[in-house]
Amino acid sequence: METYLSSFPFIIRLSAIRTRVDGVYDKDPEHHADARRFDRVSYREVLDRNLRVMDLTAITMAQENGKPILVFNMNERGNLRRLLVGEPVGTTVADV
Repeated sequence: METYLSSFPFIIRLSAIRTRVDGVYDKDPEHHADARRFDRVSYREVLDRNLRVMDLTAITMAQENGKPILVFNMNERGNLRRLLVGEPVGTTVADV
């Protein structure tokens, strides 16, 4: 179950999704050992490939408002700090 975290748009300008996995994959990594993680993926590819990052309405709203989405594992120690200081963590969903 993911948790959708709305960031302060005037500070971070993105939305973050906390998940049990460390990003967006081409298939469920909990059931497929050969799943590949994306570092960056477009909104369109998320929708076309039905990658199930979040619901269709949320993806569409983020795209229409030009808000990138960051999908990351908040349970991994240090990931929130890495996110806040701008280090790479998880997968970014945005116009590519």
